[in-house]
Amino acid sequence: MKILLVEDDLMIADAIARGVSKVALQMEHVSSIEKAKLALADQEIGLLVLDLGLPDGDGLKLLRDLRHQGLELPVLVLTARDEPRDRVVGLDSGADDYLIKPFDMDELIARIRALLRRRMGRAAAVIEYGQLTLDPGQMQVLLNQQLVTIPLRQFRLLQYLLESQGRVKTKQQIIDALYRWDQDIEENTIEVYVSQLRKHLWPKLIKTMRGIGYLIPRQ
Repeated sequence: MKILLVEDDLMIADAIARGVSKVALQMEHVSSIEKAKLALADQEIGLLVLDLGLPDGDGLKLLRDLRHQGLELPVLVLTARDEPRDRVVGLDSGADDYLIKPFDMDELIARIRALLRRRMGRAAAVIEYGQLTLDPGQMQVLLNQQLVTIPLRQFRLLQYLLESQGRVKTKQQIIDALYRWDQDIEENTIEVYVSQLRKHLWPKLIKTMRGIGYLIPRQ
């Protein structure tokens, strides 16, 4: 599940991108309302982080339009508008959360995670699957309460498949959702990651749907 950041300040966007990548979150960045509308066609987008002062219009109008169209995507407004009335207007326009610039990166990431959990119907930060526990906050995987060390790219894949339980994901969907900016990721690389995850955890955790992709069955 990807985050769409709509922010015209490239320094802020770069800082956010680096921050979320360190905690196995994937982000796509655009700098205008028109580009945001195009990017929102991506079914993998799970959260919108929206600046309000954009070069081609007001982010609040975009937010109102999206809500009017029935879009239920969680939206976190990220803005320098810090008056109480501004926050009220933002929330009343359909925002799920509202964070003032300048902001603390850890707080931003915590708010993003909270909205993503709500989106997926989970209250707890950790994901539990049988004897497996994945903690996105601590970047840890436990199997039978024992820590398992997994490289970041494989951690992202495991989290993605756990969050998509019961749904088959093609190799290309996985690449687009998790590794879009990595130039050395190809479909056969995904096969290697799946094989390594099976060795780290257990062989039947990830099912291969021959000719289609991979899934972790619902519990």
